[in-house]
Amino acid sequence: MMKMWISFASMGFMFFAILTIYFSRYKIKQKFLRFITAFMAYILMIAGGLMMIYIVLSGPTN
Repeated sequence: MMKMWISFASMGFMFFAILTIYFSRYKIKQKFLRFITAFMAYILMIAGGLMMIYIVLSGPTN
């Protein structure tokens, strides 16, 4: 059950990263704010990817 919540969090991180990358590239005009949002998005994408790798490689449980 815990793996399910971790995978949901991972998908949420990736979805939020996609939204923030979109806003940082196309909607935000200030350079500093663009950098902050893009940096946060890439950190979330890396964290989400690492969590997904953990879920996939840990295998099924009983």
